Amino acid sequence: MVKLVVLIAVLVLGGLWLMGRAVILVRRRRILTGLGCGLLALIFLIVPAGIGLVAGNMVTYTRLTHEQRALKVEFSQTGAHQFDVVLTYPQGDVQRVVLRGDEWQVDARIVKWKPLATIIGFDAAYRLERIGGRYAEIADERTAAHTVYPLSEPTRLDVWSLVHHVSSWLPWVDALYGSAVYVPMADGAAFAVMVTQSGLIVRPLDPAAQHAVGGWH
Repeated sequence: MVKLVVLIAVLVLGGLWLMGRAVILVRRRRILTGLGCGLLALIFLIVPAGIGLVAGNMVTYTRLTHEQRALKVEFSQTGAHQFDVVLTYPQGDVQRVVLRGDEWQVDARIVKWKPLATIIGFDAAYRLERIGGRYAEIADERTAAHTVYPLSEPTRLDVWSLVHHVSSWLPWVDALYGSAVYVPMADGAAFAVMVTQSGLIVRPLDPAAQHAVGGWH
């Protein structure tokens, strides 16, 4: 990116110098030479403008598709439909829970920014709500034991609540909504819960997690 900025600056300065030279040549009645110099100056100025537009589009795409990790989730199976789970937060905090079921689900509240705010660097604000186990079979879901745990702690900075309370004063807030995602649990599997500009997604981190998701029916 630095090299690109330097290239654009060199081209622009060169274009301005050539434009000034063209004006001098025209004043000296060297019309054809001046016009040629002016044409070259325009090329020097148009090229960096095109490069800037392409680079701007790339930055826009990067910001709009940006992901931030909200949680790492690791599983160890201890019995039928039962898993020990280690939750690791970006700050390094660790939480351990036991989940029952075949799949796990995490819920969060999301603040989505308008595109302009996203482009200039505002990431989606979020608050993780809870994690729980769920069963693949509806019959089990109705009758088997359920487990659910809160993920928001009073000691952790609650960005979502902060933005929620001042959202009426922030014209660049686009939407406030709930988001949930669920995938299978598997022994030895590790997943990353990612917050995107459009909600939560889960990404497998190891072969066990990839196999669990790949063989999901």
